[in-house]
Amino acid sequence: MYGEDVLAGDWRRRKVTPEVAAEPDLVVEDAGSGFCGAVVGFELGAVVLEDRHGKRRNFPLTPAAFLLDGRPVTLVRPAAVRAPAPRRVTASGSIAVGDVKAQVAKASRIWVEGIHDAALVERIWGDDLRIEGIVVEPLDGIDDLSAAVAAFRPGPSRRLGVLVDHLVPGSKESRIVARVTDPDVLVTGHPYVDVWQAVKPERVGLRAWPVIPPGRPWKEGVCAAVGVREPADMWRRVLASVSSYKDVETPLVNSMERLIDFVTE
Repeated sequence: MYGEDVLAGDWRRRKVTPEVAAEPDLVVEDAGSGFCGAVVGFELGAVVLEDRHGKRRNFPLTPAAFLLDGRPVTLVRPAAVRAPAPRRVTASGSIAVGDVKAQVAKASRIWVEGIHDAALVERIWGDDLRIEGIVVEPLDGIDDLSAAVAAFRPGPSRRLGVLVDHLVPGSKESRIVARVTDPDVLVTGHPYVDVWQAVKPERVGLRAWPVIPPGRPWKEGVCAAVGVREPADMWRRVLASVSSYKDVETPLVNSMERLIDFVTE
């Protein structure tokens, strides 16, 4: 008359209600009210369901409070999805490659006119060149460029790129460069008198670079015009203003990118 023995069997085992992540558009039924709808969000710790008529209601996330395909479930908030880390770029604008050591230097080289040019190239393209194994070497001017190129003995696996200042039609530099005809040598340049001038003047705190009369040393003329005593002090100011390719003029960027492509083909 009292039915089955309540102590029979494993009475200690309890039925576990499965947990289900309340992902957007998951359709469930509230077991208490019978309201059926799709998950559209959360408000104040409660899940928001929207039925097929567009009506919305909030329900607390209590255990076994919902039915999914007719079976009791406990809704839980879905795990937060971490946004992907932003891609790191080098100062040249290239995608940075992580955990890669600098390569052993290749035979190919890039030459620039002086130590200021080399420092500026390192500031912007140093990461890229280390990965490629390309060394940048400063020259003491380009008056003997043809002889230096011949001594380098360029070849298909020993290419040479040269960056020249003030490479404009009719200039002394253009006549020197015209004598270099080796197919494994690429000479590019920019129109600025000195690599300082390739830095955007507003980055250095100037409206424009001073116009220096012909015949006067350009760097000394700039220093006098802006009130700096020594070129070394002005150079430190110029270099400190550069952190990426965005701080220099486009002709310099284009010329360097062409040289890097040429020596790394």
